Amino acid sequence: MDETTSRTPVRVWDVPTRLLHWLMVAAFALSWWTGKSGRLEWHRWSGYLVLGLIVFRIYWGFFGSAIARFAAFLRGPRTIANYLRGRWAPVPGHNPLGAVSVIGLLGLTVVQVALGLFAVDVDGIESGPLSLYVSFETGRVAAEWHDTVFDVLLWLVGLHIVAIAWYRVFRGEKLVGAMLHGKREFPGDPPSLPTVSAVRLVVGILLAAAITWLVTRAFQF
Repeated sequence: MDETTSRTPVRVWDVPTRLLHWLMVAAFALSWWTGKSGRLEWHRWSGYLVLGLIVFRIYWGFFGSAIARFAAFLRGPRTIANYLRGRWAPVPGHNPLGAVSVIGLLGLTVVQVALGLFAVDVDGIESGPLSLYVSFETGRVAAEWHDTVFDVLLWLVGLHIVAIAWYRVFRGEKLVGAMLHGKREFPGDPPSLPTVSAVRLVVGILLAAAITWLVTRAFQF
């Protein structure tokens, strides 16, 4: 069937996925601003917010809605190559290149947060909660890499934005809108996408909150 003749709006992204996406955008911007302006106490709390969001996203990648799960969009090199050649049938959710972008951003953010948790500032006052488990020298190295990885993340975010603009201009895909209202146009008959129980959502929120709290306490009671 020609994709231009019949396109049906399909609700792809659930509310938790969309809310998490925009909270991550806000938390990332807040982390950048607090880090550059020297508001290290606020920077610490923005990092905790990012940590909680990451924990939830990883959980949601295994137990969330069908499209949000990693198994739904992770693809191998052959599938990516077929997509680049135009030999890939559209499916709801991320395309193979989009999946690479998501995993890259998520993985690098995990590294960024982990480094921040062990980082030690020059005077040793505003340090990560887990810095007590490493030496001052190791903590300083973590802090330096924390800055470096963040710069790499900025480039990846910029590339991500450029890709979104490219898909909007040249492919007519409104990816930003889809992440706001949750719907994307899909050629042909819309697929059946099962929903997730509220219990799984609550479990994910509680798990993310508990792990984040434990980290802020350096796993000490």
